[in-house]
Amino acid sequence: MSALKIPPSPPVDAVMAAQRAKSFTTRSIKKESKGQALRLALSMVDLTTLEGKDSPEKVRSICRKAVTPMPGRSDIPSVAAVCFYPSMVKVASEELAGTGVKVASVATGFPSGQYPLDVRLRDTEKAIEDGADEIDMVISRGAFLAGRKQEVYDEILAVSKLCRDSWSPDKHVHLKVILETGELETLDNVRIASDLSIHAMGEAGLLDEPGGGFIKTSTGKVSPAATMPVTLVMLEAIRDAHRRDGVYVGMKPAGGIRAAKPAWHYLCMVKETLEGVGDDPGCAWLSPNLFRFGASSLANDLLRQIIKLETGTYPAGYDFSEA
Repeated sequence: MSALKIPPSPPVDAVMAAQRAKSFTTRSIKKESKGQALRLALSMVDLTTLEGKDSPEKVRSICRKAVTPMPGRSDIPSVAAVCFYPSMVKVASEELAGTGVKVASVATGFPSGQYPLDVRLRDTEKAIEDGADEIDMVISRGAFLAGRKQEVYDEILAVSKLCRDSWSPDKHVHLKVILETGELETLDNVRIASDLSIHAMGEAGLLDEPGGGFIKTSTGKVSPAATMPVTLVMLEAIRDAHRRDGVYVGMKPAGGIRAAKPAWHYLCMVKETLEGVGDDPGCAWLSPNLFRFGASSLANDLLRQIIKLETGTYPAGYDFSEA
């Protein structure tokens, strides 16, 4: 198989990446800005359930929470999206019609990616046919680590084309490529997989629209999931892709971000890494169109922090529904 025809990825200094990532945890946020930051983070959450016991009733409940995270409070934004297995997409699409909350679906043999490509593509096609707005695909980490990077590229390209070919005047299906960084072993591999994914999505035309393609850290089924050094390396790949090709690639850290304070640290990292990149004089990526949190438990802590900011009292966890 021929060698990949994409520019080589730069090496990653793991020590410097870790130190730089740690520096974002020292940032503080002024009280008057905290409420705005909490609402922004909430608007970036993808509420997710990916369990064998998922049912239509559970899916509808999560959809209702996605639209109205805090009943009776119109000032609290909806979350960005919900994410389910393909079998639940039709239920979610019907429940969320007209709300603005997106329906995402994991596909391509989630979470292992160890299925024949034709099966993985049919998985994706079914989700799109049933109304998915976004597809979260997993790469084949086994193929990647075995050096079969062209194979991985071709699989991302095939799924990207399915999403792009489904675009219509009133609906564009976007793609998130899950790298499962906890299994990639090194930050150099994270950077290579990020660049490979971005190039494949670009070749398919998905990146013709800002946020048409995302790179995502994890499935949430493997530990470690999202970490700050990994996310920093992926953000730098996004920054370099914009400088090189003018594209706006989205980013989604997923798994392990459960509290408001770490979420602020991630937002600081996004701002300081991507501020001034592109047409926005601030940071275009501080928007659900280009940045998401894959962390369902995070939503409730953000809501609790909003109440604490307003009342001085930190509500109990059971004051908010799990779905």
